[in-house]
Amino acid sequence: MRAARRPELRLPPLEAFEGGGLEPDGDYDGLEFAGADLAGQDGAGARFMDCALRGCALDETRLPRARLLDSALDGVRGVGTDLAGATLRDVELTDARLGGTQLHGAALERVRIRSGKIDFLNLRSAALKDVVFEGCVLVEPDFGGARLERVEFADCTLKGVDLTGATLKDVDLRRAASLEIARGVDRLSGAMISTAQLLDLAPVLAGELGITVEG
Repeated sequence: MRAARRPELRLPPLEAFEGGGLEPDGDYDGLEFAGADLAGQDGAGARFMDCALRGCALDETRLPRARLLDSALDGVRGVGTDLAGATLRDVELTDARLGGTQLHGAALERVRIRSGKIDFLNLRSAALKDVVFEGCVLVEPDFGGARLERVEFADCTLKGVDLTGATLKDVDLRRAASLEIARGVDRLSGAMISTAQLLDLAPVLAGELGITVEG
């Protein structure tokens, strides 16, 4: 089991973002978005390099195919944020409060997600490599058809996970505080779990294999 590599994020001195809003294919370099209301804005295809988004509202913000590189997102919140097909590399996401975030088809590499709560995270067909989830709550995350390599879950609560059609390699689930797999338990090949987790998953595994357990 190879451990995930953490992002090495060292932000330079940042300038305050003073623009009127996001623009499609916009180029944002070395900027701090502090408490910005970005709800409903369209930044499709935009590039964020060496940026920090702190306490921003991201309700229905459109960022499909955006590139977030060497950036930090701290305390962001929102419902329906669209990051479909986006690229996140060397990114730290801390204390987020998000719901229905769309990351299907996205590419995440060297990403660390710490604390916070994310409901109904859509990562279908996404590629995750060197991604660490720490101390966060994920409610019904959808990894359907996704590829996970060197992904770790530490002190996380995972509720109703969907792994249908997912491919796992060096995925460490042993330190998850709670692990509940709703679908795709047959895709756990390539993951490492604890003995206690195996016992908790036994009924689901038995059902998947068609085993009847009595007594």
